[in-house]
Amino acid sequence: MKSHRCSLTTIGNTLRLPHPISALSTTAAASAATTANTDPFSSITTKSNLLKSYTVTPPIKAWPKTLSPKRLISIVNRQQNLDLALQIFNYAGNFHPNFSHNFDTYLSIITRLSRARQFHHAESLLAQLQSSRINCGEILFITLIRHYGLASRPKDAVRTFLRMPDFGSNRSARSFNCLLNALVQNKRFDWVHTMFKNCKDRFGVVPNVFTCNILVKALCKKGDMKGALEVLDEMPGMGFVPNVVTYTTVLGGYVQHGDMTGAKKAFGQILDRGWVPDATTYTILMDGYCRNGRFTDAVKVMDDMEDNGIKPNEVTYGVMIEAYCKEKRTGEALNLLGDMLEKKYVPSSVLCCKVIDALCEQGKIEDACALWKKLLKKYNVTPDNTHNTISSTLIHWLCKEGMIWEAKKLFDELLRSSGLPSVLTYNTLIAGMCDNGELCEAGRLWDDMVEKGCAPNAFTYNMLIKGFCKVGKPDEGVRVLKEMLLQQKRCPLPNESTYSILIDGISGSGSREEEIMELLFLVASNGGRIDAASWRLILSKAAIGNVDTAAILDNIILKSAAT
Repeated sequence: MKSHRCSLTTIGNTLRLPHPISALSTTAAASAATTANTDPFSSITTKSNLLKSYTVTPPIKAWPKTLSPKRLISIVNRQQNLDLALQIFNYAGNFHPNFSHNFDTYLSIITRLSRARQFHHAESLLAQLQSSRINCGEILFITLIRHYGLASRPKDAVRTFLRMPDFGSNRSARSFNCLLNALVQNKRFDWVHTMFKNCKDRFGVVPNVFTCNILVKALCKKGDMKGALEVLDEMPGMGFVPNVVTYTTVLGGYVQHGDMTGAKKAFGQILDRGWVPDATTYTILMDGYCRNGRFTDAVKVMDDMEDNGIKPNEVTYGVMIEAYCKEKRTGEALNLLGDMLEKKYVPSSVLCCKVIDALCEQGKIEDACALWKKLLKKYNVTPDNTHNTISSTLIHWLCKEGMIWEAKKLFDELLRSSGLPSVLTYNTLIAGMCDNGELCEAGRLWDDMVEKGCAPNAFTYNMLIKGFCKVGKPDEGVRVLKEMLLQQKRCPLPNESTYSILIDGISGSGSREEEIMELLFLVASNGGRIDAASWRLILSKAAIGNVDTAAILDNIILKSAAT
């Protein structure tokens, strides 16, 4: 019976005995006399029979009595916890009576796993699927290839494509194009060309115009414009007619390499063929002119675009707004941003910050604040992370101009409207307070930050240390450093900036050999957590401050030996 007891120890947490434990409690003598007749395990001779003698608890309480593949997919997709979803999938296949997985159930769970980049679980299920002999559709492999590409794992994407016949799945231009896109995303441009050359003979895939367009894109991104144009010329011979996307890709290649003559020529070829360029084509051409400082040409292209009845999209607006900001034409940038908002396009946080930076650089802080309120209240188009980023930018400029209480007011408004400011927002205001000597307010912000569960990082500590040193209190800065070193479970480790700020602060307040000695001893006592670069910086800075570092290090060694 020893082997049975081992099995119970292993799986006792998830299995229930079919009979009460008390039924097994008998005297030793009675047990010996009736073992053959009363032992509930006497008929169990295999692991399979052992498992069948237990009832397995379902992973969720409301487990359905009848289960179809369609219903299982619905249950799995409703679970936010991916581990629980996987448990449900496994339980259904292993323990639910008369239920068998099909291709759709495998597709559902593998799609979720690959989106979450849980590829080890996805591959394990793929092995199960292969052994089950279930007919597999191409969509499963397209899903895996796409997500391997997004996860920067191009080799796994290629491996998945090559394994498709092992599952009885036919490759087509759809899966092949997905693979080529994944390779382009990961800048494996040479691989794209190699795969394309072998698509018919080795992979049995007949390419289409989209395949050629991806090859053109790879060659353009590689900088091989000659090769891209050769593919363009060979496409009719392969039975494909280049389309607007093909020529737009070539145009983008020219723009990428600063050749606006070639870009204009490609744009002209689109018009000569009677095609209507779309918003993407116009935007790429405008971006090229902006990159090359030809702002007037970019504006003309946008005017032509609107005259031809093509509406700008969010990318078009972004390109032109950024160009206006670069040219210090904040009025036009604001007007275009307003037009963008009226058309319900959501500007990115980066774009909004560039407009605010341009306004503040010209001293138009009030206009920047008005824009912030407009984005927050009137249009309500800024999600929390965007909101925090824009607020941090504006707080930075207000603090830089010495308007720290206006910055605090804006911070409080952010707190009321969106709940929790980010670490970046807290750090920006704390830095502003420290730079302006308002250490008490910086301390209150620190306490509020910790209380709300927003963990300070090394920059937060460095700003406090810098603030103390700036007002002539480097000893308080050393105290903050001590907290960083001693409370490592909740504090970040000091970095080179930390030590540089402290040494400069100590040296700037006069010859303070005792403070530098305390600092070096503090660092030495935590030497296992100080990198070599920080040590070099500390010793070089101390030497510049006319401190006898050799004598101090001797004292540190003696002191360390004594303790």
